[in-house]
This record gives sequence, C-alpha cells and structure tokens, in this order.
Amino acid sequence: MTSDKRQTTDSQASQASAIALSLDAIAATENVGPRTGTLRADAGPGDVEEVEAVVKRSRLKPLLALAPYVGRYRGRAALATIALVVAAVTTLVVPMAVRRLIDFGFSAEGIELINSYFSVMLGVVAVLAVASAARYYLVMTIGERIVADVRRDVFAHLTALSPSFFDTARSGELISRLTADTTQIKSAVGASVSIALRNMLLFVGAIGMMVVSSPRLSGFVLAAIPLIVIPLVAFGRWVRRLSRNAQDTLADASAFASELVGAMRTVQAYTNERVANARFGAEVECSYEAARSSTQARALLTAIIIFIVFASVVAILWVGSHDVASGAMTPGRLGQFILYAAFAASSLGQLSEVWGEVSAASGAAERLFEILRVKPDIAAPVAPKALPVPVRGEVTFDNVSFVYPGRPDHLALNNLSLSIKAGEKVAIVGPSGAGKSTLFHLLLRFYDPKAGTISFDGVPVAAVDPRELRERMALVPQDSVIFAATARDNIRFGRDDAGDADVERAAQQAHATEFITRLPQRFDTKLGERGVTLSGGQRQRIAIARAILRDAPLLLLDEATSALDAESEVLVQTALQQAMRSRTTLVIAHRLATVLSCDRIVVMDNGRIVEQGTHAQLVARGGLYARLAKLQFEAA
Repeated sequence: MTSDKRQTTDSQASQASAIALSLDAIAATENVGPRTGTLRADAGPGDVEEVEAVVKRSRLKPLLALAPYVGRYRGRAALATIALVVAAVTTLVVPMAVRRLIDFGFSAEGIELINSYFSVMLGVVAVLAVASAARYYLVMTIGERIVADVRRDVFAHLTALSPSFFDTARSGELISRLTADTTQIKSAVGASVSIALRNMLLFVGAIGMMVVSSPRLSGFVLAAIPLIVIPLVAFGRWVRRLSRNAQDTLADASAFASELVGAMRTVQAYTNERVANARFGAEVECSYEAARSSTQARALLTAIIIFIVFASVVAILWVGSHDVASGAMTPGRLGQFILYAAFAASSLGQLSEVWGEVSAASGAAERLFEILRVKPDIAAPVAPKALPVPVRGEVTFDNVSFVYPGRPDHLALNNLSLSIKAGEKVAIVGPSGAGKSTLFHLLLRFYDPKAGTISFDGVPVAAVDPRELRERMALVPQDSVIFAATARDNIRFGRDDAGDADVERAAQQAHATEFITRLPQRFDTKLGERGVTLSGGQRQRIAIARAILRDAPLLLLDEATSALDAESEVLVQTALQQAMRSRTTLVIAHRLATVLSCDRIVVMDNGRIVEQGTHAQLVARGGLYARLAKLQFEAA
C-alpha cells in the first residue's frame, strides 16, 4: 500500500463498519491537546475561552444535554410525574393513620375506628401499588426510548463527520461509547431517575409533615441536613471523575480487543497469542482498578450519608421520648414523627446511592456528547450549487496543493494541475507516496485542498453538496470493504434501491456470479465479517460489481485488480472495459499492464505530474514511466 494511502482510510468502510474515535481525536477537533486539556499551538484567545466554557459546562451540567430528548416525550413524562406524586402522597398518608391508631384505637370504643382505618388503608395500598407500577413502567420506557434516540443520533452524527476525523480513530473506542456509555445513561435516566424522584418527593413531603407534627424536633432534623448535603456534593464530584476514568479505561480495553479480533489470523500466524493475552489482560486489569476505585468511592459516600442520617434519627428519638414522658407530645404524634423521619432518612440514604449512579451517568454523558460537539471539516455549503444535468464527468485540478492533517510538513500534492475530459480514460501511475490516491480523496471531497481549485463539470466541488457530488462517482478501492451481510446486500450497497435482477446483472458483469452461485445460499449467503469467507480476488469482484451497479458517470479504480490472480484479472479487465465505455474513468495502478488501454497515462512523483502521454510515447521518452515499465515487464 502506498504511503499516501496510509494517510487515510476509506470513508465508506470507516463510516459503515467501524465508527472510530479516541479522546485525542476529540481534543484535536476542539483545539485541545491529547487528554491533558492543553491547547494546540495554533489556538487563539477565542479558542481558549471556548475550551474553558466547554470544560466548565461539562463539569457542571453534563446530563442537561439529555433535556431535549426528554422533551420529545413530555406527555409520557407528565403521566410518570403524576404517578410519582400519587405514589408519594399515598405513602405519606400511612403515618397519619398510625398516629390515630396509637392515640385512639387501643380501647374498646376504638375497635370500630380500627376497622374503618384498615379498610381505608387497603384502598390506599391499592392506589400505591397501581401508581408505583405505572411510574416504573413509564419512567423505564422513557429511559429506553431516550437511550435508543441518543445511540441513533450519535451514530448518525459520526457517519456525517469528515474522513479526516477517522484518520486517528479506533473503532473499539466508539463501540464502547455507543454501548457501555449509553447503558450507563439508560440506568440513570430509567431506574436511577425514577428512584431519585420518588425519594426526593418523599423526602420533601416527609420533612413538611415532620414540621407539622413537631416544629421543635424538626429543627434538629433541619440542622443535620447541611452535614448530609455537603459530603454528598463533594463526594459526588469525586465519584463522577472516577466513573469517567472507569469508562475511559473500559473503552481502551474494548478498542484493543476490537483490534485483536479483527487481526486474529495475523496474531496466530505470528504465534503472538501470549503477548496479545498479556496486553489485553493488562487493559482489563486497568479497567477493573478504575471501576473498583469508583465503586469504593461510592461505597464510602453511602456509608457516610447513612451514618449521619440515622445518627440524626437516634438523636431525635431520644429527644422525643423525653417530650412524651413530660406530656408535651402524645405517643401517637411521636410515632408519626418517627415514621416521617424514617421516610426522610431512608429517602436521603437512597438518594446518596442514586447520586453515585447519576454521577457515573454524568461521566458517560460527557463522553457521548463530546462526540456530538465535534463538527465535520467537510460540510455542505449553506447554498450549494447544483451540478449540471446531464452529468458529463469532466474533472479539473487547478494548481492544487494539499497536506494531510497528520503530516502538516509534507506536501502530498504540490501545485498540481490536471484536466480530464468527459468519457476520457486516464491512468495515474507513479511510485509509492507520489500522491495518486490523494487525487481520489480530494475529488471525493474527503478533504479540502490547501490551495487551488477542484472542479467537477465546471463547478468547484467546494460549492457542491458532498452527497450530491459523491452520488456521481463509483469507487473501487484497493482494500475491498465487505460487510457481514449477504452477497446480494454487499453488491446492493452500491445502489440501495436496485432490484435483485440489477444486482445479479452487476455480479455477472464483474464475473462474480461464477463463485457466488457456488455458495451455500448463492446470493443470500452471508459473507462473514470483512468477507472472511472469500478470497482476496472474490472480495475485489464483489467491490467491482458494487461499482458497476452504481452506474455513476465517473468511475474511480484504485488498484482495482491488485488482488486478482492472472485468470481472474483477465475476466475482470473485460468487465471493466465494458463498464468504462460510457463514463469518465480514473485508474490508479502499479501494474502497468492494466493501464495500456487508457487514453492517457499521467505519471506522478512527489505530489507533482512529471509526465503525460500514451504508453508508447512515455516509453519513448525514457523518463520515470519508462524505468517503471522496464522493471515490471522485464521482471515478468
């Protein structure tokens, strides 16, 4: 593979099969250095303020970003709130019945009162049960719905990001964010939020009823609240940081595992199973230690809160007992106060546990919404220009210079100019690193040039919607991308509205029918992840069938026959010749035998065009092409 190919990845493969991201990539897109929060050298004062604002917001209210998602289901949320209030109110009714029972029920005259109270209490319990079930169902389904929406939106946003975003990305990192992080949010938005809201209502209601029951004893309780809230807030921030770290280390382990699974044959071929296991074991151990630290912090927070809460209850019980003994309070009122105090204490204790869950979800939300804050480098103009109809397929590079983001000191293209007429077949050859594949990347507008203009049918590509531009092109990359789907679906990826007959016709033209018909379910056979069940030549023919099915006016062939044996190459060359007849074609090739039939051969070296002409003309000149041709044809 050429060095300019190593600069980037195929966009379709990145976006459809492995959406990948690292924190370093996010930091780079926000002018922040890798994980340390340091600014890049080219960041200005405005960048500093923007980064500080982002960091501040993320620390204070990361979960507020979920508010628009909750707003989509405000009706269901309103019903859940009603059920929550009803359940809390019915719970708070119970201590009042207990007080009347203690003060008036333990006598011969009170038997009738006891019967009536217990009859009413059965009704209260029934209402409590129905309201609690409704609250649980509504809140949990809202949580599931929100998480599904977040996953969909994050994935959709990733597919809209520029290919430069994926140059430094890892698939395992994003898979972790789309799975583990969203699951953490689901836990918070669903069960944790439900428990938190219920306990908050119970706490507020219980405090209010405590004040009604005994203002004096309530003063002791209110005095203890700051002792509970202060560590709750302080430890909560600590827990959130540790939870964020746990999610990051888990993502690192997932990313490493993804890389290993994708390259398992290479691992086994080099007998590096022990090394791989040791490295992954170290990643898992690091993830475990981070999770253990987070859990330890949450356990410590829970212990502190429970001790403070129930120590306060013990103190209140001691004071209340003296009030009953002195006649300042009836036993029933003390019992009522104690029950409300227990409700308040229990609610606060559960809130401390839930706070840990919410803090962990806050860290997960930070990671997810960091992705959504990343802006694509390549985006459609506000008022895009339309390409002419019918499309001709003319291409022009006018004094184009370009550097890859990862190598800003190396010119991949240097003041290059090239014009390609409609229907012309142009081959691009040259040594590795000459900039051949870079031409394709810029033409597809995966990147924008540093200088110069690229035009398609006379319209600058920067002024066109990238989707409309790419719909006019069909790409056959050197590394064929095969998805874990059927052969039919893999070919139909070229044009998703194509019928079965069109798919089979494209396969026939690409000479792929010959091996597809030998598969167990023919066109409906699943090809395995990355086409692991196919040979390299078979994968390439699937990719060529996909391009033929697209039927675009511009065909881009990037070493399209590199993975074929001699017999298959002859068959595919015949198919490609037929596909090239009615459209403009650009061919990148190292094997010069594949470009002899082209109208023109463009020779590149060090990002420049050094020669142009037919095969015979270039051989006669004795330049770079002649040397390359001599090496290949003499070796053959």
